[in-house]
Order: sequence, then structure tokens, then C-alpha cells
Amino acid sequence: MATMNAEVYDALKSAGADEEKARRAAESVASYDKDVSDIKATLRLHSWMLAVIIAVTVVPFIKAFAAQ
Repeated sequence: MATMNAEVYDALKSAGADEEKARRAAESVASYDKDVSDIKATLRLHSWMLAVIIAVTVVPFIKAFAAQ
């Protein structure tokens, strides 16, 4: 059984949607939220990786010109 967003389910039920449609829509929203969270985590990791690569590239360059 998939996870379900209870707030969305309750809102759809109170708006008059039948139970099956409300359940499927709430599960879909929960799946979307999980996908967005995964993308944000991956983006955060890539940002840190880029920062490290820039630091490893720029620091020796600065040291080379500072020594002159």
C-alpha cells in the first residue's frame, strides 16, 4: 500500500470526491512530494561537490600567484 497525504485526502473527501478517487489523488501527491525531496537532496549533494571542485581548482591557482 502506498503512503497517502491525509490532509489532501480529507480535503478531497469534504469537497465531495468519492473515496477511491480521493485516495488515489492523495497517494499521487505523496509520491510527488517524495520525488521532489529526492531531487532536492541530490541537488544539495551536487552543490557541495561543485564547491569542493572549485576550491580544489582555485586555491592552487591563487597560491601560485601569491608566491610571486
